[in-house]
Amino acid sequence: MTRSVPIHSDLLAVEERLNFFDYDREGLEELFLKLEEPSFRARQVLQWMYHRRVTDIGAMTDLSLALRHRLKRSMSFDLPVITQEQESIDGTRKWLLQLADGNGIETVFIPEENRKTLCVSSQAGCALNCAFCATARLGFSRNLTAAEIIGQLWLAEQILNKDQPGSSSITNVVMMGMGEPLLNYSAVVIAMRLMLDDLSFGLSRRRVTLSTAGLVPAIDRLAEDCPVSLAVSLHASDDALRDQLVPLNRKYPISTLLDACRRYVRRDSRGQVTFEYIMLEGVNDSAQQAFELCTLLADVPAKVNLIPYNDVSGTGFRASSTTVIEIFRDVLLRAG
Repeated sequence: MTRSVPIHSDLLAVEERLNFFDYDREGLEELFLKLEEPSFRARQVLQWMYHRRVTDIGAMTDLSLALRHRLKRSMSFDLPVITQEQESIDGTRKWLLQLADGNGIETVFIPEENRKTLCVSSQAGCALNCAFCATARLGFSRNLTAAEIIGQLWLAEQILNKDQPGSSSITNVVMMGMGEPLLNYSAVVIAMRLMLDDLSFGLSRRRVTLSTAGLVPAIDRLAEDCPVSLAVSLHASDDALRDQLVPLNRKYPISTLLDACRRYVRRDSRGQVTFEYIMLEGVNDSAQQAFELCTLLADVPAKVNLIPYNDVSGTGFRASSTTVIEIFRDVLLRAG
C-alpha cells in the first residue's frame, strides 16, 4: 500500500520533522527498522500515544535516552487546533478545527442511547460537487494527512474524557464528514488501521464505517486492505436522477456500484451495506421511488438510512416533510 508519509533512511537529515500521528503500526515498525532499532519500539510508542495519552518523547521512559533525544529532534506530535465548538441540547457537539496551512475542517460527535459516534472529515472541501451538499459549495482544497484524520478522533476523545472521566467516550467512527474518503485512500486507510488497532483505539470493524459516493475501484481495493463497514451515498433509485444529484454516477452507474457492494459484503456472511438516502422534497421522496428502491436493493444485504435534509441556501432543495418520510420508510420496512 502506498503510504502518505515517506520513510527516510536518516531522520536527522530531514529539515521538516515527521509526525508520529501519520503512522500506523506497520509504518512505525518500518520507521524504527530504518533507524536500526527493533520493531517492537512501534508497540511502545503507540501505547504511550494512544493508551497513556503521552506526546512528550522525553517521558517515554522505556525508550533509551539516546533514542529519545534522536526522536525529539526529528519527530513531532502535531495535531489540528480546535478553534470553535458548538453544542446542541441533545448533546451533539461540533468542532471547527484549523489545520497548519489555515484550512478548516469539521468534526461532529453524536451521542445516542446505544452508541456515541464521531463523524470524521477526510478532505478540506470536496471535489465531487454533489448537488445538495454544503461542502461541495466550498470547492476542494486538499487531502488531509493521516495525522489530521486520526487527530480528530484523538482530540475528541481527549475533550470527552476530560468532561466525563472514566467513561467510554466514542464507540463508533464514521468517515462521513467533509470530503470523499476514497479519494484520499492511503491516508484514510492508515487512519482507519489506527482506529482498529488494539494498541491505539481498538474499535471493531463493524464500528468503523466509511461512506463513499461510489468510487468502484477503490471499494474493491478497500475490501482487500481494510474491510470496515461500508456506507454508500445513494440518494436515488435510478441513474437519470442520481446523475443529477451525484455526478460521479455518470462514471460508475448504479448497477456497477451495486455489483461492487455485492462483492464487498461477500467476504463477510454477516456483512451488509448501509445506503444513505437524503430525503429531498419532490425530488426523490415519492412512494413510487421507495418501491423502486426496494426492487433495486432486493438482492443486496442492506439497510437504508433515511436522512432528513438540512436546508442549504442556494441549492434549490428542501427537506421532505415528516409525513412523507414516514410513508417512504414504511414502504421499505414492509419490504424488509
